[in-house]
Amino acid sequence: MEKEKLWIAIVAGLAFVLGLYALGRSVAQLRRSQPSVTVTGMAERNFKSDLIVWTASYQLQMMDLESAYKALKEKQILVADYLKNKQLPDSSYIFSSVAISKEYNYYYDPRQEQNVRTFAGYLLSQTVTVTSQDIEHVEKISRDITELINQGVEITSDRPAYYYTKLNDLKVEMLRNASEDAFNRASVIAEGSGSSVGKMLSSSMGVFQIVGLNSNEDYSWGGSFNTSSKMKTASITVKASFALK
Repeated sequence: MEKEKLWIAIVAGLAFVLGLYALGRSVAQLRRSQPSVTVTGMAERNFKSDLIVWTASYQLQMMDLESAYKALKEKQILVADYLKNKQLPDSSYIFSSVAISKEYNYYYDPRQEQNVRTFAGYLLSQTVTVTSQDIEHVEKISRDITELINQGVEITSDRPAYYYTKLNDLKVEMLRNASEDAFNRASVIAEGSGSSVGKMLSSSMGVFQIVGLNSNEDYSWGGSFNTSSKMKTASITVKASFALK
């Protein structure tokens, strides 16, 4: 009696599993047989950066480390005074820690018949980084920074980097626009075949690209992120599949 109950339970379980398998196959076949269209929508937007980051650096080399520190500190004060005189608030710029390295001269000594290394002094360097939303003002300061040369500061100005602080909001808006573009493309294709677009079956987002406006920069698989241009172009794609009815 117990064996019969066991066999009945096993048979019932197998029937249930086979039923689920058959149902799954039926649903999959139904989905495969459902007419659909797959398109790629795109959104593009030109925008102006609203944040500038500019870095300048200066250095000196002296035999005595303590004297070098003192001399570099004097240069830092001159740079800070210059930025203050240009109406930059203290909160908009920051000085890095001092980088120190030992420098050597190398030459071949024929008497010893070997290369000789002699200590040439300590090289100290420091950078100042300016971050501001007053882009035009900082651009002018970066161009005029060579005025410090007249005060004995041999300073090197890097090229400014430009950013957009509302990038996340822009991405959301462009994804919406790219999805709408995908739907419109699917509608055109559907109308050509006498159908209409139904619900979205699947979608995937492409890579977000930011390049300089009117530049010849190439897109990359991992996404481009231009920081050298104040005016930029952003683009995004959305690949979507829609049911046809």
